[in-house]
Amino acid sequence: MASVIYTDDVADPRLDDFRDLTTADRRPDRPGGRGLVIAEGTVVVRRLLASPYPVRALLGVRRRVEELAGDLADVSVPAYVPSAETMARVVGFHLNRGVLAVADRAPRPSVADLAAGARVLAVLEGVGDHENLGALFRNAAALGVDGVLLGPGCSDPLYRRSVRVSMGHVLRVPFTTVDDWPGGLGTLREHGFRLAALTPRADAVSVRTAARTPGPVALLLGSEGHGLSEA
Repeated sequence: MASVIYTDDVADPRLDDFRDLTTADRRPDRPGGRGLVIAEGTVVVRRLLASPYPVRALLGVRRRVEELAGDLADVSVPAYVPSAETMARVVGFHLNRGVLAVADRAPRPSVADLAAGARVLAVLEGVGDHENLGALFRNAAALGVDGVLLGPGCSDPLYRRSVRVSMGHVLRVPFTTVDDWPGGLGTLREHGFRLAALTPRADAVSVRTAARTPGPVALLLGSEGHGLSEA
């Protein structure tokens, strides 16, 4: 069971995973970033707790932590409970959702792992906006997509903003990167996938028509600007 720990010490070193998120934001490619996965709000924290990502700790006002009591019953992590004012000073901004959780990253599957047994995969190229990426994962979950492959130019789906916009679905829909682009897509063909590139062109085959073709399909989606590359 989670250990509930009350503290109002802004300098408490046990809260360092949550400190100054507006500055470091825990992205591994930013100064001070550590690559931690950060969930905001009870809905997203619940999805993090149910995910394969190893949870390190929670930070939240008393009411929000109490709302999560059932979810924390089988989780052996500390749950730090400060006042709302102390929490805002630690995090660096006022958090309306009232609770955060941090976790370490989990190993990613291979492209072959994702392809095995999947019916529908989304393959992204150049999706650089974190909010757009989060929205894509949320839609993938709603539409029953089995996994997401990230090609070149894609943002980090575990960046805090992406996790928030996805409503935590980036923690549920498995994903991996395609390091060999576009050669790595051959792995999908080896698993029997048809590759279908989405386009707004008027003469394109409709998604509804394409979906009637039997067998697994990989839907290719390009960047917000020029779309898919010609490779």
